Amino acid sequence: MSQRLRHLTTLENLSRDALERLLDRADSMREATAHGTRKLDLLAGRTVLNLFFEPSTRTRTSFELAARRLGADVVNFDIGFSSTTKGEELFDTLHTLEAMHLDAIVVRHKASGTPEELVRHAMSGVAVVNAGDGNRAHPTQGLLDALTIRHHHPDFRKLKVAICGDVRHSRVARSDVHALTTLGAKDVRIVGPASLLPPEGELKGVSYHDNFDEAIEGVDAVIMLRLQKERMAATDLPDEAAYFERYGLDARRLARAAKGCLVMHPGPINRGIEIATEVADGAQSRILEQVGNGVFVRMAVLAEVMGR
Repeated sequence: MSQRLRHLTTLENLSRDALERLLDRADSMREATAHGTRKLDLLAGRTVLNLFFEPSTRTRTSFELAARRLGADVVNFDIGFSSTTKGEELFDTLHTLEAMHLDAIVVRHKASGTPEELVRHAMSGVAVVNAGDGNRAHPTQGLLDALTIRHHHPDFRKLKVAICGDVRHSRVARSDVHALTTLGAKDVRIVGPASLLPPEGELKGVSYHDNFDEAIEGVDAVIMLRLQKERMAATDLPDEAAYFERYGLDARRLARAAKGCLVMHPGPINRGIEIATEVADGAQSRILEQVGNGVFVRMAVLAEVMGR
């Protein structure tokens, strides 16, 4: 039996056993809570702080629901009214919060590496969970995407996946690649304009593509990434319509994938830029399923790192 995790800051270098344990636990949480309709008291008396330095709707709400369904108390840190806006150092804020006897901090920050810095500077036994840092990692999104795929394709060794869009700046893409390849996927394709792909060799176990029609051929799942409009200027495409023409997922392009190909997106969606409405809302879309799975994955992670 592997030792339980004390923190979750990245999926990189996490063992397959540890990943599978978290996914299995997420499924167990689904059953134990009757698909989210029943609360547990697993973390009764414990306190979780949501420390978000970037705007978030899905992830923060999902972590809050996860903690409450486990019986924990939740505090949402409002950065707009915090001392950090007055120049207080992040680690001074950390130590102030630690003095209030927190059990876990869920952190999102624009600077890559912030969760590891919090782990290094923490003076108490507080657990740190990464809810997204810079363009480096979003481990619970990687887990929930893997869980969504596993429900439909249990054998990752036979899996073909395409990840399309702004991979270079995507923390989701990196965590997805780490999860999929660790779980045994041998055919993971990243696709997008050359300027939006990471340098060759940065991501291990993937193939690089700039032709979406070719990359989507025969895949079992396609994960679309949000295009941030400020990144558009870095491409060789003149506008969003041209981007959609080459890299947008519509019904015609989806027909090139394997029958029943899963359509996924971490959200928020730019309809008509990276994905057509008919596909986002279509029968093969698993986008809302991803959202639901996110709560159970985050329950599993909190139960893991806060386990007595």
